[in-house]
Amino acid sequence: MDTLDPNAYNLIIIVIAYLLGSIPFAVVWSKVFGLQDPRRYGSGNPGATNVLRSGNKTAAVLTLLGDAFKGWFAVWLAGVVTNYSASAVALACVAAFLGHLYPVFLKFKGGKGVATALGILLAISPWLGLFTLITWLAVAYTSRMSSLAAIMAAVLVPTYYLLGADSFWTLNPYLLLAIIFMSVMLLYRHAANISRLLKGTEPKFGKRKKK
Repeated sequence: MDTLDPNAYNLIIIVIAYLLGSIPFAVVWSKVFGLQDPRRYGSGNPGATNVLRSGNKTAAVLTLLGDAFKGWFAVWLAGVVTNYSASAVALACVAAFLGHLYPVFLKFKGGKGVATALGILLAISPWLGLFTLITWLAVAYTSRMSSLAAIMAAVLVPTYYLLGADSFWTLNPYLLLAIIFMSVMLLYRHAANISRLLKGTEPKFGKRKKK
């Protein structure tokens, strides 16, 4: 593959990362456990939080792990095959993330990307992923709202990346742009949640809602 044109090389990385990101683990594990399609109840979101509303915690955990792993694996694979080219890794970050948000296997109607983003951040730096996870857990524990936790983590992760540069990782503009892009998209995908939070109507953990 060393003889490939760099643009063709990057295109291959983008396609593979996107397809990995498109794997709908919420739907896959729901079928395995004989559950209703997660797009047909609750928020209609094919993600771990909505699968949890089915009452099957095992399926929800496996969905969470699967969504995080596919993000991590896509970025890790891009790093390995390109000798950790920052631009290639950044492309893989964005492609895998968009794959989850707009999966080809679900007619481009995917989840919100929280777990996949976490997996991607862990691949960029375990420390960055850890700081983000701690933020999510702290906000989720105090507020009992997974949406608020995701929103706060999305807002803070670019700052974490900047502040941790030269101490925990090397600052790279390509990766910074990829992180900012994912943060903006996470906020965009949580627009309805933000609206409900402002109105004081956002549900907390343990409460089911019907479409």
